[in-house]
Amino acid sequence: MKVTWLGHACFVLEGSKTVVIDPFLVGNPLAPVKPGDLKADVVLVTHGHGDHLGDAVEIARNCDCPVVAIHELSRILSSKGVEAVGMNIGGTAKVSGVSVTMVKAFHSADVEEDGGIISAGDPAGFVVEMDGVRVYHCGDTDVFMDMQLIGELYSPDVMLVPIGGWYTMGIREAVKAVELVKPKYVVPMHYNTFPVIETDPEEFKKAVEERVEGVEVRILRPGESLEVQ
Repeated sequence: MKVTWLGHACFVLEGSKTVVIDPFLVGNPLAPVKPGDLKADVVLVTHGHGDHLGDAVEIARNCDCPVVAIHELSRILSSKGVEAVGMNIGGTAKVSGVSVTMVKAFHSADVEEDGGIISAGDPAGFVVEMDGVRVYHCGDTDVFMDMQLIGELYSPDVMLVPIGGWYTMGIREAVKAVELVKPKYVVPMHYNTFPVIETDPEEFKKAVEERVEGVEVRILRPGESLEVQ
């Protein structure tokens, strides 16, 4: 599998299928591509905030593919004329040939639309399994002890973890999250998009290497990829 970071929390997973997660591209100053550049078999959205829901509807329309989200958000997406697959925490669904498990995240999740706030269910993370490789996208979250269960149950090869602080956990908490999950690889995300979440990924890498054995930290620049066998 090839795991490509497109800035902020957006990743593309490419194997036998192509999975796009949290496609915030328009308005993302770090994004190296536009929505029309992406091809997808399925789009995953961790929660309804604009910097995660992003361009999901446009990409789903362009690619004629489904969007997977928590049930309440899926209903909002369905009203926009896209195929939306709703699921909930703890569930596993096979969508477009890809196994998707929805797991906990601790954050807020409502959608802002037409100047108002719409309830859009809870935030989530995803464990995606494709071609024998498992990727855990934490979504926006703080660290929580049940991450240890996620590690034990799903044994992710790759963990995509926010480190920017302010709206999510920062470096100290993210290092603990890696310690709980124990993936083979970890890629930091959700940092340096905006001034309020500026942080140094090298500091995160150093801290993980000092505290967690057997985990390789890969710092990607937007557009760069990690290849996982």
